[in-house]
Amino acid sequence: MHFASPYYLWLLTLLVPMIGYYVWRTLQGGASIQISSVAGVVRAPRTVRYYLRHLPFALRAAAFALLVVALARPQDVEQNVRTNTEGIDIMLAIDVSGSMLARDFKPDRITAAKEVAGSFIADRYGDRIGLVAFAGEAFTQSPLTTDQSTLQTLLARIRSGLIEDGTAIGNGLATAINRLRESDAKSKVIILLTDGVNNQGQIAPMTAAEIAKAQGIRVYTIGVGTEGMAPYPAIDMFGNLTFVNQKVEIDEKVLKAISDMTGGRYFRATDKEKLKAVYDEINQLEKSKIEVMEHISYHELFLTWALAALGLLFTEFLLSNLVLKRIP
Repeated sequence: MHFASPYYLWLLTLLVPMIGYYVWRTLQGGASIQISSVAGVVRAPRTVRYYLRHLPFALRAAAFALLVVALARPQDVEQNVRTNTEGIDIMLAIDVSGSMLARDFKPDRITAAKEVAGSFIADRYGDRIGLVAFAGEAFTQSPLTTDQSTLQTLLARIRSGLIEDGTAIGNGLATAINRLRESDAKSKVIILLTDGVNNQGQIAPMTAAEIAKAQGIRVYTIGVGTEGMAPYPAIDMFGNLTFVNQKVEIDEKVLKAISDMTGGRYFRATDKEKLKAVYDEINQLEKSKIEVMEHISYHELFLTWALAALGLLFTEFLLSNLVLKRIP
């Protein structure tokens, strides 16, 4: 709460002499009559009125304090902060091939990738972000948008098995580039995550990289997978899902060449913690420029305090003249 005229609050110091005078006057006593003995009066039971005799003054003092606060004009402050972002348009291209179900990440690669990507999206307030999923072919899961709620929902729906299996890195990159082609943002970025080697698709990865470079798009590539062997999903002779240890193969040479050509960087993530560190580093490398405009609104609250003071004065008036009326 903010006070527009705080100097009026000094009037609250008047409560000290008011209370002092009341105590002094009470000790002096009021009207008196002469009686032969006070013994009977002393033994007389004390009623509720006796214990409430100081209440009118307390109400009057509280009403005075509330009126002083009302004079100081209490205000509710509402701050509206507007941000103008020098937009960065980001496309996330995520591999959803069957190998992304490998269990070297907990619980598996694709779930870990989605969780970390979700945290990355939440940190990019003001930027437009889109999603591309690719395996044997590629499709757009979400166009560029600032609607984080919808984006998180669509990210959660990405899963392995949505499209033909395989790893079409070139197609995934080209689909993301196509979504950024008409963007007028000053910075355009693609984060491509895969766990394999390009083995399908109509567009070669380096051809897509050349297009990205021509469009002024930086590409950060991430290879996910532990070093050595990892448990990959497989179907046994009875049609049941099982896991078989296989050698992890990631075409790091191609991924690094893509990032080098476009001005990005290549990262290798061997577990979920390192994958999160990769996204955190990219988050720092691609900081948005934000211009903040602050608008402050004040809402007057003095009427509430003034009405409360009047309510206390009215209560004091009723008590003094009806319940606690006394001879002067």
